[in-house]
Amino acid sequence: MTMTKPGVRPVNPHFSSGPCAKRPGWTFQALKDAALGRSHRAKIGKAKLKRAIDLTGEILGVPEGYKIGIVPASDTGAVEMAMWSLLGARPVTMLTWESFGEGWVTDVEKQLKLKDTTVLKAPYGELPDLSKVDFKTDVVFTWNGTTSGVRVPNADWIAADREGLTICDATSAAFAQKMDFTKLDVVTFSWQKVLGGEGGHGMLILSPRAVERLETYKPAWPLPKIFRMTKGGKFNEGIFVGETINTPSMLCVEDYLDTLDWAKSVGGLDATVARSDANAKAIAQWVEKTDWVDHLATVPATRSNTSVCLKVVDPAIAALPVEAQATFAKALAGALEKEGVAFDIAYYRDAPPGLRIWCGATIETKDVEALMPWLDWAFAQAKAALPKAA
Repeated sequence: MTMTKPGVRPVNPHFSSGPCAKRPGWTFQALKDAALGRSHRAKIGKAKLKRAIDLTGEILGVPEGYKIGIVPASDTGAVEMAMWSLLGARPVTMLTWESFGEGWVTDVEKQLKLKDTTVLKAPYGELPDLSKVDFKTDVVFTWNGTTSGVRVPNADWIAADREGLTICDATSAAFAQKMDFTKLDVVTFSWQKVLGGEGGHGMLILSPRAVERLETYKPAWPLPKIFRMTKGGKFNEGIFVGETINTPSMLCVEDYLDTLDWAKSVGGLDATVARSDANAKAIAQWVEKTDWVDHLATVPATRSNTSVCLKVVDPAIAALPVEAQATFAKALAGALEKEGVAFDIAYYRDAPPGLRIWCGATIETKDVEALMPWLDWAFAQAKAALPKAA
């Protein structure tokens, strides 16, 4: 069966899970005050970096005494920096339910070669059994599984009297989901996610317990300069007031400042969470009345409000081999891109075939609502194009 093209198009077709859509109303004029051609160590550069740190802490509600730093290589760099600097002091528990968490497991087991490691794993769409986590160990986990659409619902499962550190990759959760920082010793994220800042830089937030670990534990392996957070055995405070290890892009810094100012102007964290929730709700309401699609996340409470992952459950498509399902999903996404109504919404390459629609705070709910009829249209087009034998 074929369908008539919907009459309303999303105003902004950018639904990529990273780099994500720019904030509403963004233009290049937002960058006009960037400290271009100036040293990041000059007074103006240091002031902008410090303001980015201070605004981050203010909007996220980071507790007093926590340290916030700007580090190289996006969220990946921040996570690697934390793992290489902090792990090895005690046994470690790795939680994984999607590709990025699996990548951190690979680093711990094959690069750091930590022997006393427990891996709690769940398939795409599910969470591991969090009640099995031993908090005498260090614990590494993603708050929000960007490639599976599965998140931890809260921090209640984390022991307040834990002995180990909790290292949390929160890159697609920061600014869109409430996180209890008292339960988190390391939090990492990147600018190109929920607020749509330009990529290349990571944010690293450390609790006092993490700082104490840095000053009392020396890893058995050599640390590259880009990972070092201590000098002479003492915590390097400079990194956490804007004295970055490498040269940051002042253009990207300016863009991040613009996103933070926007977030503050719309109501801060409560507002950015509410915007993400409204976007995810718009998809959930459509899924509820649509028989060919479902969420990849099996439990509603664990469904992401940013990286919403969908699977095709139409019997004719679900019966196809995985390779054919992948081809079908790419055809769906490709048809929408060709029409200019949705860019970059195919599933992540390591995930089950389907769609992944970014619903972070910079997305307008009216654009999500406008996209839903186009998904029905693209499905009808792709299904009609299948060989009759299928």
